[in-house]
Amino acid sequence: MARGYSLEKDLGFLINNPKYSDIEILCEDEKKLHACRAILAARSEVFDGLLYNGMKETYEIQIFFPKINSAEMEIILEYIYTGSIKEESLTKDNIFEAFNVADYFQLPDLQDFIIKIFKNKLKNDYNENYSPELLSKFVEKMPLTEDNILLNFLMEEVANIPLNTIDFGRLSIAGLRYLLYYTHEKEISFATPEYEVFRYSAILAAKQVSDDAYECLIGQLPTLELLELLENSNLEIIKKKPIVDRQKVAKKLKPLIEFIDFKRVQGQVLVDVIEPLEIVPSKIILNVYRYNTKSINPNIYIRGISTNYVWDRSGCGSGLITEENGKVVHAPFNLWRSVRAKMILENGLYEWDVIIERACKWSWIGVCASENFNYEDPAGRQLTGWVLGSGGYCRNSGVNIKNYCPSFGDGAKVTVHLDMSKKTCAFSVNGIKYPEVSGWNNLPSKLYPVVSLYYPGRFRIQPHKNNV
Repeated sequence: MARGYSLEKDLGFLINNPKYSDIEILCEDEKKLHACRAILAARSEVFDGLLYNGMKETYEIQIFFPKINSAEMEIILEYIYTGSIKEESLTKDNIFEAFNVADYFQLPDLQDFIIKIFKNKLKNDYNENYSPELLSKFVEKMPLTEDNILLNFLMEEVANIPLNTIDFGRLSIAGLRYLLYYTHEKEISFATPEYEVFRYSAILAAKQVSDDAYECLIGQLPTLELLELLENSNLEIIKKKPIVDRQKVAKKLKPLIEFIDFKRVQGQVLVDVIEPLEIVPSKIILNVYRYNTKSINPNIYIRGISTNYVWDRSGCGSGLITEENGKVVHAPFNLWRSVRAKMILENGLYEWDVIIERACKWSWIGVCASENFNYEDPAGRQLTGWVLGSGGYCRNSGVNIKNYCPSFGDGAKVTVHLDMSKKTCAFSVNGIKYPEVSGWNNLPSKLYPVVSLYYPGRFRIQPHKNNV
């Protein structure tokens, strides 16, 4: 290959090339690598301090790193010589070590490369998401500092995976505990309802005790999906029998209990499913009962910011593009389409905001039914769509209710207030709340947030905060 056309390729030719090297690097696995001390020193202050300190290392032809494997050192050399690394250089078995070695040699840009490659791997192959294993490995080997970018990325990644989809054994007790600590009472995106947090924690604790205890908890803690299929009056059909090794399970569960918010567990499930297990301290259960007696239950059964506040690609009209992990949708063409959010609206009170970052001529915001809705058409024209239009009118099945509010456009924040118990809907625009839409008396029992837009529309969905 001709030289002189690519600096990166020319310098890459020097990597581990004994002909052009003047120092040997001996690694933990006793493999010897070759390098040029001047290049190492120019690219890393750590190497500069080791190789040009005026002491014996300055004159020796070999330097030894007893705690660094040659595979990780090869990644360091690749970056030092070329300014980048190949994606195939990183695997789930070395990404953690490579990140730490990059930290040792004070190469923050290499750490950014590693995070970027990791993100691309997860994006391109979601089924091979090994962030739970990496998180478990991290918390067992490294100091847990909140300024570590890899740790923070792992926390965010695992928090957005429903716990009931993570096989037991992939996430350690220590990893789960830090995840629950990291997300406890914080406004962080989180994918798992609190009952499922408890279920996963209890079963994982039982698995550490014995196979019998594990099987017993599996049988007595149904998934939330199964619980929702049962009528509340039928919860007693769940078999209740003494937990095998109950005290040992309770002891293993204890470090996790303080980071589980039992106030977010449905009251009857707490009474009929969790309390009879006798693995949660009675004081905690009693405090929740007191809280529920004094408080109006907000029906918020998930910590942080639910990941349901994103636009759903499976319920999205053709041509619409979602960005920022689904938080934003925009229309690049003059095609008037609809998209729903992932959030299912059934029982209770719901509020969410839609920010119109870029308005279009007809911006529609509201709710749609789960059946008989066509995302290729605007919601307000359909029997199963109920929306507020940017012209200040409400619309369903092609029928307008005029003069509901003033018109709105770029930068407007529209809040939807939905009471699924009363089957009523109202809207706020830029903080001003307007009355319930009186003509909407046909709302079904299951709805989704929906918007309709076309070019150049760009809408963002987010949880509603009363203090904003």
